[in-house]
Amino acid sequence: MRTVRSQPGRLEFSLLVTVLAVLAWSGYAPKDRLTWVLEVFPVLAGVPLLLLTWRRFPFTPLAYVCMSLHAVVLMVGGHYTYAEMPFFGWLRDALDLSRNHYDRVGHVAQGFFPAILAREILLRTSPLKPGGWLAFLVLCVALALSAFYELLEWWVALLADDGAVAFLATQGDVWDTQWDMFLALIGAAAALLLLSGLHDRQLRRQRWMD
Repeated sequence: MRTVRSQPGRLEFSLLVTVLAVLAWSGYAPKDRLTWVLEVFPVLAGVPLLLLTWRRFPFTPLAYVCMSLHAVVLMVGGHYTYAEMPFFGWLRDALDLSRNHYDRVGHVAQGFFPAILAREILLRTSPLKPGGWLAFLVLCVALALSAFYELLEWWVALLADDGAVAFLATQGDVWDTQWDMFLALIGAAAALLLLSGLHDRQLRRQRWMD
């Protein structure tokens, strides 16, 4: 499989402008500045990296859409903190739920959107073909990323003590870590089931997959 040089199109430009606009909104008077930096750091690091590498390794439109949607989820969570996202707070009160579930949505997204990115990188840089082994390894990557994020939360908690409460967003659930990793795994599996066909068509259209 070969990588061809391409020019960014309207979709890529629109996604970049949208992400930067949401980033500006997210960074204006967030609920907690440290939490904002921790939550939004993947966006702050990822956008420059993608801009620097797009000539050498451009992605499919689907991958860019997935990355942009995930960035929005992170930036909204960073602005409000995951435990205090207003709409999900309203749902909690209206439906008499035990917690603000935006955190759960964030962890489904943590598996769903990166799964397509991992799938594309594996298909384009390894001998893997669509099938069982590819799906298994994508799920492993998604679960590993989620587990690493939980370790990161633990390290921040050790360093910041009470200052890490908003970042941890456990909301009193002793099984929060296990739920987070399980939901990321479910999200990755859903992405593979729902988007693999479209992803393969886009890869073939770009001649990045046989």
